[in-house]
Amino acid sequence: MGTKFASTDDSSIRTARNFLPVSYIQLGAALLIGFALRLFFIFKFAPYSGDTKFYEELARNWLYHGVYGLFVRGQLSPVDMRMPGYPAFLAAVYAVFGRSDKAVMIVQAVIDLGTCVLAAAIAACLAPASRRRFAATGALWLAALCPFTANYSAIVLTEVLATFLTTLALLFFVRVLDDRSIEVPPRALERRALLYRAGLWMGGGLIIGIGTLVRPEAPLLLVAAVFALSVRSWRRADWSRLALAVSWIVAGLLLVLAPWAARNAITLGRIEFLAPRYAETKGDYIPRGFYEWTRTWMVQFGDAYVVTWKLEKAPIRIETLPGSAFDSAAERARVESLLNRYNNELNMSPVLDHEFALLARERAARHPMRTYFLIPVYRAWMIWFTPRIELLPYSGKLWPPEERWRGNPTDFDVTLAFGILNCVYLVLAFVGAWRCRRHPALVLLIAFIVVRTALLTQLQTVEPRYVIVCFPAILALGALAFTVRQRDTADAGPQAPALAHADSQPIG
Repeated sequence: MGTKFASTDDSSIRTARNFLPVSYIQLGAALLIGFALRLFFIFKFAPYSGDTKFYEELARNWLYHGVYGLFVRGQLSPVDMRMPGYPAFLAAVYAVFGRSDKAVMIVQAVIDLGTCVLAAAIAACLAPASRRRFAATGALWLAALCPFTANYSAIVLTEVLATFLTTLALLFFVRVLDDRSIEVPPRALERRALLYRAGLWMGGGLIIGIGTLVRPEAPLLLVAAVFALSVRSWRRADWSRLALAVSWIVAGLLLVLAPWAARNAITLGRIEFLAPRYAETKGDYIPRGFYEWTRTWMVQFGDAYVVTWKLEKAPIRIETLPGSAFDSAAERARVESLLNRYNNELNMSPVLDHEFALLARERAARHPMRTYFLIPVYRAWMIWFTPRIELLPYSGKLWPPEERWRGNPTDFDVTLAFGILNCVYLVLAFVGAWRCRRHPALVLLIAFIVVRTALLTQLQTVEPRYVIVCFPAILALGALAFTVRQRDTADAGPQAPALAHADSQPIG
């Protein structure tokens, strides 16, 4: 009997160490310094975004009036233009701490530190057993000190909460893929084990579902998870296991989204599981033709300020457009004529929008390779290889270098430093991915990053902030760049004995 209890205790210790093999001292120091960094951004910068007002108004109306909606022409009307997760988070903070942006930001800072812990746990799962402590500690420090994620604590936007839930889902599937017991076919399982397996997969779907309530593109992680499982279950004999997994993951996702869809059906008369692509309300006209035209040339984030975000708010001047927006002098004159018609009334009418759509199709027909391949590649490059100073009071411009440095040395130095740091993170992630290339969960992380990037290249603007949710995975992989590659990474399983002699106290 004593042997049984000792075995159980050893198993629980081993589980704790496998989850986060980091000493209390390292954990406390990293979280304390990471919290100080986030407070620095909160009290030094605290930027404002145009989307913030929508989330704040939705939260206030939900909390104080019981209606998830906005005031339109003086009347509070229900809407589905934003997913309800982040407004619910804001409403909860307002209910406890009052209507304080600083309170929201500090709570976000705490959540973001939780994301750092999850990133460390992912690194521990991916590393060889003998290097898990080193990898987890490195990932914890990389994430805690990463300014790209830390500065989003200082703004009322979905990024912090979405990043936490995405990283939690990634950790869940990484641990599942690291467990060889999932290879047992369903027909070989007892009823109780089969129910546990189904519940496990449904749990993954529930996490993705909660993430979807915050950001509507969260189901992209489901696509990545299904792809990773398919790679592992490519044999015909494994298809029943794959079908079971996918079915229960989707069931968990739909279970979370069902109340939101039911609310939309009852309140708005339409079943919507996700927020509209363009965040529009019922009856809004969306200039899809104009957006189709901008996708034939727009590759810079700054172009959104002078074109897309000015739509129906301010004139769009032809001289602010880059040369890539025209293929000839005649086309430039044609675009100028269209813009002049828009500028007269600041209205993108359906007729005008149709003319932009025709122009977009002509450009795509002339240069299909440019439209469908080169521009998405350029957009992906700009999304990933950027200084990431969009929330900071710096221009992000480095060219021409000498002129930029003389004009504003601080702006140039910060932009250059952030640009170099971003490249360092990506290079480390590449090296780390190579070191753990035999780990079955690596396919999941790469698939998630690729699928998400591909979607972002098809949006009406080029916004680097939408890949922030990928950075915990990037940093977890980056920590593996410092590990010594083992001949056999199979010893990374939960039974590895190397951790039994860890000299630091683990965190569970």
